[in-house]
This record gives sequence, structure tokens and C-alpha cells, in this order.
Amino acid sequence: MHRPIPFGEHWVRKRNFTRMITPRTALTRLLPLLLMLVCHAGFGAEQKKWVKLTDCQYVEQTYNDGDSFRVKSGTNEFNLRLYYVDAPETNLRYPERTREQSEHFGITLDETMKAGRKARDFVRETLKEPFIVWTRWAGGGGQSKEPRYYCFIEVGGKGLAEILVSKGLARTKGVVAILPTGEKSKVYQAKLQALETEAKQKKLDAWESSKSGSPEKVEK
Repeated sequence: MHRPIPFGEHWVRKRNFTRMITPRTALTRLLPLLLMLVCHAGFGAEQKKWVKLTDCQYVEQTYNDGDSFRVKSGTNEFNLRLYYVDAPETNLRYPERTREQSEHFGITLDETMKAGRKARDFVRETLKEPFIVWTRWAGGGGQSKEPRYYCFIEVGGKGLAEILVSKGLARTKGVVAILPTGEKSKVYQAKLQALETEAKQKKLDAWESSKSGSPEKVEK
């Protein structure tokens, strides 16, 4: 009789002997290969070159906010998400995120959403003039069926992320990347954090009514 083959086990016959390969053995052999593939994929993503898009235009959409909006370059339109910064939400669509922002700025939920709408309007006005987009087409998540890409934006020779933080319309938080100029992420983060500290001290926009105390509860 042939010995029943246990579920999850495989038998390999080679020459004059039979040996059993268990799931653990198979995993041990496959793990180095999987790690190599993951590392290779990550390395490839890191090596993507920056693409510079000039004369870009802001495209009005109901879902636009201070750090995520639609842009037109030539005949193409796409959704973008700024690296490094997080602007307040404009509504309670994501209550947990809005509450977390409220805690960070030390303001109420209503004040947080008011600051979010102000950030959205400021970006819309600021991007009325042509601007530059730097992207590596890294996926930026989002709820839309269309893809969204992380980016840096230059307008009037300045970075939009820096402008938002310096005016108290965003905080230093989010996905980071080495800048197109080659500046390291830690250096740029420190620069943004210094701008945020200054905006907080001057009580600009979202920081204007900042105070200690418990944040409001979100009704779900």
C-alpha cells in the first residue's frame, strides 16, 4: 500500500530515496527569494526619476482641499497629493482624521474644518497662476476611483508645502521623499517643522485660537 499523503505535505522522489517537504521547509526555501523580490521592487521604486511638469493649471473639483486637488498639464488631468504636509479636513467625512487634526492644532472640530476650507481656498487662489509639478508618479491613495499621485509643487519660486505650513494652514505630517533637488527628507522635515513652530507662536490661521483642553467628541 502507498502511504497516504498528509494534507499540506509533498513528497519528492529522487534516485533511490524519498524525502518529505513540509510547508515549513518550503517556506524556509522560498523566504529568501521573496525577500529578494521585495527589496528589488522597493529599490526600483526609489530609483524612479522625477518628472517636471510646467505651466500646470488648477482644476476646480468639489473634493479638492488644501493638500489634495486636481491638476491639468497639457491635455492631461490627474489628482495630486502633496508630500510632507497635511491640511485640515473641510468636513467630517473622515471623523477620526478630523478629530486627530483638532487635537494637533488644539482647536475645536468646527475651527478645524473652517481652517480646512480656508486652506482649500488659499490653494485655489495661489494656483491661479501657472505652477510647476514634480512627481515620480508614486501612488497617493485616496477614495476616488482615479489614481492620485504624490508631488511637490512650486509656485512663484516657492514650495506650496512650505507656504501652507508657514501660514498655519497645514501641519508637517505625511509621506516623505528625497526632494527633486536632492535635499534629504530629514533636512526638509526640520525646515517645515521650524516653519510650523513659528506659525504656532504667531497664532496664524489654524493656530489662531489654539488652546489646551479636551477636543470635542465626534458623533458617528
